[in-house]
Amino acid sequence: MFKRIILSIIILILGAGVAFFVFKTEPKLNKNFEAQKSFFQKFPFRMGLDLSGGSHLIYKADVSAVQSGEVGSSMDALRDVIERRVNLFGVSEPIVQVQGGGFTSLSLAGEERLIVDLPGVTDIKKAIDMIGQTPLLEFKIQAPQGAEQSATVGKDGKVSLDLGSQFQATELTGRYLKRAILEFDINTREPSVSLQFDDVGTKLFAQITKENVGKMVAIYLDGAPVSTPVVREEIPNGQAVISGNFNPAEAKLLVGRLNSGALPVPIALLSTQTIGATLGESAIAAGVKAAIIGFILVALFLILWYRLPGLVAVLSLSIFVAIILALFKLLPVTLTAAGIAGFIISMGIAVDANVLIFERVKEELRSGRTIEEAVKLGFSRAWLSIRDSNTSNLITALILFWFGTSLIKGFALTLGMGVIVSMFSAITITRIFLSTLIVLGEGKVARFLFSSGITRV
Repeated sequence: MFKRIILSIIILILGAGVAFFVFKTEPKLNKNFEAQKSFFQKFPFRMGLDLSGGSHLIYKADVSAVQSGEVGSSMDALRDVIERRVNLFGVSEPIVQVQGGGFTSLSLAGEERLIVDLPGVTDIKKAIDMIGQTPLLEFKIQAPQGAEQSATVGKDGKVSLDLGSQFQATELTGRYLKRAILEFDINTREPSVSLQFDDVGTKLFAQITKENVGKMVAIYLDGAPVSTPVVREEIPNGQAVISGNFNPAEAKLLVGRLNSGALPVPIALLSTQTIGATLGESAIAAGVKAAIIGFILVALFLILWYRLPGLVAVLSLSIFVAIILALFKLLPVTLTAAGIAGFIISMGIAVDANVLIFERVKEELRSGRTIEEAVKLGFSRAWLSIRDSNTSNLITALILFWFGTSLIKGFALTLGMGVIVSMFSAITITRIFLSTLIVLGEGKVARFLFSSGITRV
């Protein structure tokens, strides 16, 4: 019995420590409403776009030059590139996802779209610049002789050939770029950008240079040719050089953008939407208010109806809430309005497990068993029902997370985490606390405290 008491005290201390961590790691605002930084505030809650405000951008990807079997991989590569790009700007938890076109959607038929959510970035122009500053890198070869070329007539009457029609696209794009390096010519000190391709890019570049010896291979950035070197021999090591009229600052900026990711396919902005911080604050306030009111009402019901076990359940539920909130900070989990709803529902699931246990305990007490026997049998017999119901909830959460959109995934993630932690709090923590309270004995007062409702065992 002494060991149970010590264990209960340790659990209470640890629970209080977790709650203190959750409280202490929240940033405090100064008089200017600016967050004061400290060591503990390295673990703030990460808010989604609907709570913190931000920008919602929709891009259309031009995959006309991509083979049908490679569209999916090209869009995945595009998503990864955009994620790396916005991460360089310090955006907290950006959400970048691909929305493919299909025959079930008339508006998206034949289109591949990229959805970009930037929490905390309410300046649309800045958000667009984050995406648009990533260059599109392409390698093109000379068009075969006899190919049609377009010409333009200038204001001075001179006729000039369109350089773009002189070259044709190849499979080699920035998708296969491994890294870019800033270099300087030993003699002229002119800057240049050295490109190193990955294994696939190296093979493609070797094939291009082998088949075009004595011809020009144009290097395009954002649709404009920046270098048109003549191939002297096959280049098997996957290294290319962009040399042009760069100054050191421009070359350094280009290297940084290329290393952050060159776009594998061109994109065009379709629409933008800004969600204000005021709307996000209102959603947070409403969610917190709902959680607090729900917790208080549930706590009152448990204590008034289940008496001493109800008080134990409230303590267990408090520790459950502290653990969940700490996990949200440490993992970290991006909280959305739907995610908060999933968390509140998981609180109800945690209470449901305690209710099943307490009803079983009450039945055992009515059958004439001692409090110790009733608690032990009540937990063991309620476990099967708790296991089955929570397993079904976990399966539902997994299905929602696997097939749902980003909004649904936030709900499914918090719900699934809540179900797992609720099983621990209901089965382990509540059981330890109730087993400790057996020390009250078998008197009328003890049996009254362990009974429930308006009846007495």
